[in-house]
Amino acid sequence: MLKRKHMVLAGMALMAATSFAQPKYIFYFIGDGMGAAQRQIAEEYKKGVMKEDGKLLLNSLPFSAITTTYSADTLITDSAAAGTALATGHKTNNGYIAKDTKGKDLKTLLEIAQDKGMSTGLVTTTRITHATPAVFASHNIDRDDENGIAEDYVKSNVDYFAGGGYRHFVAKGGELSSKRKDGRDLIKEFQDKGYKTFIGEKSTQDFEKWSPKAGEKAFAAFKASHMPYTVDDIQETLPTLKEMTAKGIDLLSQDKDGFFMMVEGGRIDHASHAQDAVGTIYDTLAFDDAIKAAYEFYEKHPQDTLIVVAADHETGGMGLGFGNNYFLKLDELKNVKVSIEDTLQKAYTGNRDEYFKYIAENMGLTTLTSDEKQKIEQATDLEDKDKDASKNFGGYSPTSIAVAHIISERAGMQWTSYAHTAVQVPLATIGEGADKFVGFKDNTEVAKLIAESMGAKIK
Repeated sequence: MLKRKHMVLAGMALMAATSFAQPKYIFYFIGDGMGAAQRQIAEEYKKGVMKEDGKLLLNSLPFSAITTTYSADTLITDSAAAGTALATGHKTNNGYIAKDTKGKDLKTLLEIAQDKGMSTGLVTTTRITHATPAVFASHNIDRDDENGIAEDYVKSNVDYFAGGGYRHFVAKGGELSSKRKDGRDLIKEFQDKGYKTFIGEKSTQDFEKWSPKAGEKAFAAFKASHMPYTVDDIQETLPTLKEMTAKGIDLLSQDKDGFFMMVEGGRIDHASHAQDAVGTIYDTLAFDDAIKAAYEFYEKHPQDTLIVVAADHETGGMGLGFGNNYFLKLDELKNVKVSIEDTLQKAYTGNRDEYFKYIAENMGLTTLTSDEKQKIEQATDLEDKDKDASKNFGGYSPTSIAVAHIISERAGMQWTSYAHTAVQVPLATIGEGADKFVGFKDNTEVAKLIAESMGAKIK
């Protein structure tokens, strides 16, 4: 996919660079929860099962690094602390949004870009108020204060927002679901500031028809909570991560001073929490598609563009192999049609026959070994007996986790955790200054290098 001339130029840059080039256009892609295993299984699935050109773009970029992810107070970070490190160049405690360990605001890369007169954008498949986007345009001691984060956004002057999570912006008591505790209508406040707004699923068509003009600002939130998993959204009409990214490029690239845009593949993390192999694969592929939108822009502006593809941490402890097995059989995953978290775990309602029929039709489990059937029946026993049984399975229903494990083990893989892990994660880059992002680094160094590319220095 990469053209040979770009590889040659990249190699020359590595040998000859003496100072940091300052690109005009900066893309910062963050795959939430995307470790090396998530990247590899998505590529192998695409190649072996989907029978498409298997190489992911994010695995094809010419410069790469490995980064550590620990936070200030633990080796296993959460997304708030890891995101703060990637956005500000500083370690902080889990749960903190762009604040240091003492609660002082930290300057973010997006704010540095604004100081330089660049346009800015935040795009995600999660609620836009979730931790990773929040660390770029908000400051809060509590990542769960999403109403407060939403209020920060109104004041942030970010030019382009796109994702889910309108429930923290719409006024309570209206037609749309709201999580606000006060009477504020933040959508109207955005509109009063001149923003074009696209709220709810019905606004998708208007969003797609919108042709951005120079100087416009936009706020788009298509779902009350997160955007759908890609595996669940195949038949829906909501914008994909690539489409939201492309629309942001259309808007922000009209600024003569350039732009900074952070794009998060947030549901890679959620799928891995739920130990959902197929959900993880499809959202990683969707994330890679979004990177293609930026790469197409890079091809037109190779001397002015920097693309950085990072991850905040690994989730789930995805293991490509388990026990004494020397195989991966990813074909076992091809008939899975729905996500574990958003769809499967709502499927069991007490009728076991209906549940077995459902997983045959939607999870590819048309036949079960006696051992597999016993595992599912034990899970249904537990779920029937204890309505709080999910607390022992990462918050997910026992029946859905039993199915997730059967599917994973059939494919030759397993998981170690319902949470994050402390393993290091890959980084990949291309463009002006990309040769600096190589070797073994801490996540704070990534932010410092991006700041340097904007002519700033993080102390």
